[in-house]
Amino acid sequence: MNKIIGFLRRQPPGRLIALGFASVILLGSVLLIMPFSVQEGVEVRYIDTLYTSTSAVCVTGLIAIDAGDTFTPLGQAILAGLIQVGGLGVTSVGAGIIIAMGKRIDLKGRTLIREASNVDSSSGLVRLVKAILLTTLIFELAGAALSFLVFVQDYPPVRALGISLFHSIAAFNNSGFDILGNFQNLIPYRDDLLLNLVTCGLIFFGGIGFLVIREVWQKRFCWRKLSMHSRVVISVSVVLIVVGALLIKLTEDVTWLGAFFHSVSARTAGFSTYPLGEFNDTGLLVLAVLMFIGASPGSTGGGIKTSTFFALIQGIKSAATNKSEKAFRFAVPRDAFRKASVITLLALCVVIVGTYLMLIFDPQVTSMQALFEVVSAFGTVGLSTGITAGLSDASKLLSILIMYIGRLGPLTIASMWYFSHGERTRFPDGNLAIG
Repeated sequence: MNKIIGFLRRQPPGRLIALGFASVILLGSVLLIMPFSVQEGVEVRYIDTLYTSTSAVCVTGLIAIDAGDTFTPLGQAILAGLIQVGGLGVTSVGAGIIIAMGKRIDLKGRTLIREASNVDSSSGLVRLVKAILLTTLIFELAGAALSFLVFVQDYPPVRALGISLFHSIAAFNNSGFDILGNFQNLIPYRDDLLLNLVTCGLIFFGGIGFLVIREVWQKRFCWRKLSMHSRVVISVSVVLIVVGALLIKLTEDVTWLGAFFHSVSARTAGFSTYPLGEFNDTGLLVLAVLMFIGASPGSTGGGIKTSTFFALIQGIKSAATNKSEKAFRFAVPRDAFRKASVITLLALCVVIVGTYLMLIFDPQVTSMQALFEVVSAFGTVGLSTGITAGLSDASKLLSILIMYIGRLGPLTIASMWYFSHGERTRFPDGNLAIG
């Protein structure tokens, strides 16, 4: 035991976070296949519970088996717990438990929290964890109360309460799971204004990140007092939602409410009110782009992130106009474009290779279906054209890996195996023609 603890203490933060997520996924897969989690008469294979656990912990929502028709109320509660741990992050949940027990968090733990939360300073991390947990509790309880007003009209009160709590947890953590059964998602509620708006609100606030929510509250909603990061996250999120809704409405036969809902949901949530298998390739492409960009840093969502997309646009604009990168009366950090380019390139590699392999493993699916499925897995979204349940075991294992990479981030995965103690040799600059 001491050797294991010593081994873990020597690992860098990124690797410990990755191991933490992997451990929770494996534990969840075992719990979900237990008799107390599966409804009587339903047969479940381990590959499907592993897929479901990965999708839950990586807050994705892609499903190989329907949660409502497969799992018992206890199994659904376990699934909700996996979504909650995945959304908050293993580190934040662990820190919250330590704080609740009245113990202090050591330096290693603070480093892990800082790394997982995307903050630069180690000061105030305990207060940050408490704020994250409190914020989550407030939003999820409010979302459950409002959702209950809708679900109680179709289900008995106790069942409606369970559905409402599960839905609120899934929505705020940007995970497109539902327990309504029959793979129907929210299609029966496509015209319910209250449930659509509540779900969109939970997705939006869960997707902009805890740091932004906290700052907006502290600054009393004053736009001028917000940091550059918060302004970028809010602005890009709103623009993507509006543009996405317009493009979806132009390409698909859906209502304005449906177009708005899918524009919000495609930003890593995964709920749908229309069957995506009936969308044309143009509409699927719009959704794929939104899924690829995803949510914001420090949030419950995936994708390359809104700030990365913004840094790319600013870098391209600067190169084209030969002017410095700036926005909202702030200068964009010098290395932002370089880091954003690396993240985007790695993400594209994951998507391209993943799509190629899925087409090899399952040649019966179309190129657009495979691309959409892979982007959804990488962006931890959960939207699907309906091919997930019929995929081969090889494609399911591929999706599991892609969801895992998407939740941790491709740059984290790429860098956690590399250790550098500084370059000892410096070479002269060479000539390289670009463009």
